[in-house]
Formats: sequence, structure tokens, C-alpha cells
Amino acid sequence: MRLSEFWQAMSDEFGDAYAKSIARDLVLTPLRDRTAEQALRDGVPAREVWLALCEAMDVPENRRYGVGQLPPKE
Repeated sequence: MRLSEFWQAMSDEFGDAYAKSIARDLVLTPLRDRTAEQALRDGVPAREVWLALCEAMDVPENRRYGVGQLPPKE
């Protein structure tokens, strides 16, 4: 997941303003008690940050790959 895809998924799921607020303010335990913005700045892969946010925000499994997107093939 590219950073641009991360922000698009955030916007699609939460709306622009709320996505920015969540990324800035929500501390995520799986990301070593960092916010999404901090984790991304520290080099954590965007996919890992996105999935941690999805878990914390109870995003349904079928939307964790972005709205209208299929899960990656294994």
C-alpha cells in the first residue's frame, strides 16, 4: 500500500476531516503507542498502519482493503 493509497482509504472510510483527526489523535497500541501520523513518519509500512486503524475503529473485514477494493492475492 502506497502512502497515497493509505490516505485515499482513510478518506473513503472516514471522510476527509475525520480521517485527518483520527490519524493525528488516535494512539494505537499495536503501533507501539503511536498515532498513525507518527508511525508513518517513523517508517512503519502504510498497510500495517491502515490495518491497525481498521482494528481500532472496528472497520468491517470486507472494507479493510479500501472501499470497493478486493483483498490482495496471496
